[in-house]
Amino acid sequence: MDFSYSPRLVRLKESAVDLAQKIAGYEDECETSGGLGPESRAALRQIVLDSGLQAMNAPVEWGGAGLSWTEQVTVEEELGTLTNGLWAAVWRPTAAALLASTPEQRERYLFPENRGERFGARAITEPEAGSDPRRIATVAQRRPGGYRITGEKWFVTMGDVADYLIVLAVVQPDAAPTMFLVDKDAPGVRLLETPRYSHNFAYEHPHFALDGVEVGEDAVLGSVGDGLALVQATFFEERVLVAAHAVGAAERALRLAADWARERVQGGKPIIKHQLIQAMLADSATDIAVNRMLVYRVAWEIDQGGDPKTLNAKVAMAKVSATEAAGRVVDRAVQIFGGRGFIRDNPVERLYRDVRVDRIWMGTSEVQRLMIANEIDKRGLPGLLHFPAAPPDAPDLADAADTQVSVAGADEALLEGASR
Repeated sequence: MDFSYSPRLVRLKESAVDLAQKIAGYEDECETSGGLGPESRAALRQIVLDSGLQAMNAPVEWGGAGLSWTEQVTVEEELGTLTNGLWAAVWRPTAAALLASTPEQRERYLFPENRGERFGARAITEPEAGSDPRRIATVAQRRPGGYRITGEKWFVTMGDVADYLIVLAVVQPDAAPTMFLVDKDAPGVRLLETPRYSHNFAYEHPHFALDGVEVGEDAVLGSVGDGLALVQATFFEERVLVAAHAVGAAERALRLAADWARERVQGGKPIIKHQLIQAMLADSATDIAVNRMLVYRVAWEIDQGGDPKTLNAKVAMAKVSATEAAGRVVDRAVQIFGGRGFIRDNPVERLYRDVRVDRIWMGTSEVQRLMIANEIDKRGLPGLLHFPAAPPDAPDLADAADTQVSVAGADEALLEGASR
């Protein structure tokens, strides 16, 4: 086994650190203004384009960076150090669009998004359908040449900057859950409200109504009835990234708390010398180390392939473990800072608000636990708890000239393109 970064991953991580540092310059504006102005958004867009890390999950020939899962986790962990949801500035198309779009849809939606010219937002969740998308009430009624969509969608993250929505609706009279590409300026798409949340996210999560929105047959993403499968694929991808973000957020919080503990003097000595502070720091370091190993292991296993249902359960393990650990770490960091940890100028206070939602969106912790338990019931423990065996023809680590390269999952040209 080799748990070191390959040379390519080292360079990719350096690029991600550089990108995160540049984006971090917008944290204070986002916090004090409750978001970003048009000029800052335009500047961020150019920073991301200059990094070459936009659309990391899309193939190079489609205008993306073409990174493997291991490589994406390496980048997303660094983006997770950002407060105010600024990691979302590094855009990526949805898995549904990558998997199911037609050549014409790619030309109209996907390729422009990969170039940062268009942005899409998932419109899946509804007031009565959160963790259970089977309860979706938005309907798409067949009509000559297309469909008429009626319903409501809320928690549409980045719906304020998106110019099209990926809408989950039930096609009637077939009762078939189906994804649709809907331009936000189409007649009948109406903004109902923009709720205020605990965190000051860089982008908004608006609530939309679709009042008899007319779309053509070419608006269907995939096939009629594929909607839930595409939702699952999208959430699978997002859960991996949320887990990686959580690790990055936790490490930043711990780093800030440890630095403060060395500086802050109480009782005649730096508080890092006090055993109760030491215990919090030690527990936090352990939480981060354990979950980093889990998240990277899961990403690596996805790159290697395997049973999709078992991988889905492993992703659930990574999400529930990493996000709950991040909550513990950030809470301890606030405690170590004391009153200063409750001031919004302090990044740990912002992280305290930011990481709380990670246990809710993209599937609550409770849903993740049900998925894990279902895997145990149906396929047992070995797939979840044990390392997979290498193929019989795989080179032995002792004989491999550069075993690290096998972890990277993409050729040199892809990394060089992503690092520019």
